[in-house]
Amino acid sequence: MTMNSELAKLGSSLLVPNVQELAKNPLKEVPPRYVRTDEDSPIISPTNPLPQVPVINMQKLSSKEELEQLHYACKEWGFFQLINHGVSPSLVEKMKMETQEFFNLPMEEKKKVWQKPDEVEGYGQAFVVSEEQKLNWGDMFYMVTLPTYLRKPHLFPNLPLTFRETLEAYSVELKHLAMKLLEVMGKALGMDPNDLRLLFEEGHQGMRMNYYPPCPQPELAIGLNSHSDGVGLTILLQINDMEGLQIRKNGIWVPIKPLPNAFVINIGDIMEIVSNGIYRSIEHRATVNSVKERVSVATFYSPKLEGDMGPAPSLITPQTPSLFRRIGVADYFKGLFSCELRGKSYLDVLRLQNEEINKN
Repeated sequence: MTMNSELAKLGSSLLVPNVQELAKNPLKEVPPRYVRTDEDSPIISPTNPLPQVPVINMQKLSSKEELEQLHYACKEWGFFQLINHGVSPSLVEKMKMETQEFFNLPMEEKKKVWQKPDEVEGYGQAFVVSEEQKLNWGDMFYMVTLPTYLRKPHLFPNLPLTFRETLEAYSVELKHLAMKLLEVMGKALGMDPNDLRLLFEEGHQGMRMNYYPPCPQPELAIGLNSHSDGVGLTILLQINDMEGLQIRKNGIWVPIKPLPNAFVINIGDIMEIVSNGIYRSIEHRATVNSVKERVSVATFYSPKLEGDMGPAPSLITPQTPSLFRRIGVADYFKGLFSCELRGKSYLDVLRLQNEEINKN
């Protein structure tokens, strides 16, 4: 039991005001703590048409061409949109509806699943480590969904019943999807199929529901500051039709226009480590607007917490030495949740320096 509670206690975040409530006031300007001069301007004024993120058809991944396209997307973009993914459309629609309704619940209902002061799960914010730190214009509800024994007893049971049932089904479907994607990625990388299976099979799944309210000065604020995801894979479901996701490609911020019935998939830092730098996690951020809220659900899939991880043994050769050190998965997450979310700074901590690589 102590092992489970130890594993489940991966970090904490300082409690911050609820932005959804804040935005209900007739604000003329953004409160100072939300003014983000530390970020590139969220407003993009493209002089030429911006490139679009690759689109991968799940049903065609048995073909060599589509597998090559996936390999290219993971290497060059770190992001792609996935169509024909096989997850039930009615389940996805229910998930969208229930998530929107969850954020519309009265405050006293949401208080039941509020973040506790020393935890990262629950309703609130993540990665807030100091009282001076600038804040994002958004709220989130985060919880570990799989394996079920890591679920917090005060979170899941306090959600509305229909939402719990939908979450339960969605969580299982997305685990299957993540495993299928990891399998084809392993194939595209030419890895030993057991490398990924052993690492991810009993994997750790978390869900983060994001709510970005309308903002009086969207040019000064940011919904979620630029970062790469510290996980294996992220599967993002856009709940409503407001755009806001931007990714950094060759130094330029590129907006993603979500396709109907598609998931946006991105490579996380763990996958960059496991692929020994062949697949890259990419910085991205969420912008806000003055018109309407934006709602999304990110499902994160990572290796089981009990193991350790590093570059896949089948990808290490004398010509391609290991670029990252091995680390326990639980230790990795504790390190991740103890610092502010910023760029790819955490991944850089795990990089082996050139002299170490030459020495090995």
